Amino acid sequence: MQGTLTRAGRVLIVLPALNESGNVASVVAKVKAAIPAAGVLVVDDGSTDDTSAKARQAGADVARLAVNLGVGGAMRTGFRYAVRHGYDVVVQVDADGQHDPDELAALLHGLESADIVIGSRFAGKGSYKASGPRRWAMVVLSFVLTRLAKTKLTDVTSGFKAAGPRAVALFADNYPAEYLGDTIESLVLALRAGLVVREIPVVMLERQSGTPSTSPIRSAVYLGRAGLALLLALVRRAPAADRSDAA
Repeated sequence: MQGTLTRAGRVLIVLPALNESGNVASVVAKVKAAIPAAGVLVVDDGSTDDTSAKARQAGADVARLAVNLGVGGAMRTGFRYAVRHGYDVVVQVDADGQHDPDELAALLHGLESADIVIGSRFAGKGSYKASGPRRWAMVVLSFVLTRLAKTKLTDVTSGFKAAGPRAVALFADNYPAEYLGDTIESLVLALRAGLVVREIPVVMLERQSGTPSTSPIRSAVYLGRAGLALLLALVRRAPAADRSDAA
């Protein structure tokens, strides 16, 4: 049994990973060094390389998916694993090395006054920049979700975030697996369920190895798909449990 790390309870760090054999071992080691008592789960999202083997060698538990489900499907696996194994808090960390494990303590501290804490690249810390269609999408999405949350949210597509006990219970049953479900739709779901969402400024690092999956064409596609994801999240009927929780 892992020790209690926060007032909220036991913490599980979840790393969704697709073909990250060049990064995952280093990320796991840094996460374990930053929060030694936390559980670490790598969800291998249908990798064709030795991501799973590298993660196990680094000391992480591994859940291997037979096919690629995307980050939403990987995180849904992580939330269900957390509930089955008695974890109260789940923190999502990318396996490519861009999320700084030194920021984990601040995310966990933020859960003392929120159900979900987002690590924001645009809240005044670091020099991360986005441009073109991707930046336009982020501005629009942040504007809409800021109004829903009734607090300023500058980086609603960030994959660096912590979920407290109420969010873990909600997401274990209802976490969206569609494109951007792990960011946009999950936040809409949480807000409609009456959960409190906050953000803190964090520094994002450069990818440790491999090639970023960005290009002008992909950024333009991202703009359209992000808008569609937001629309679907807003019109989709909330699960019955969410409506009763918010009542």
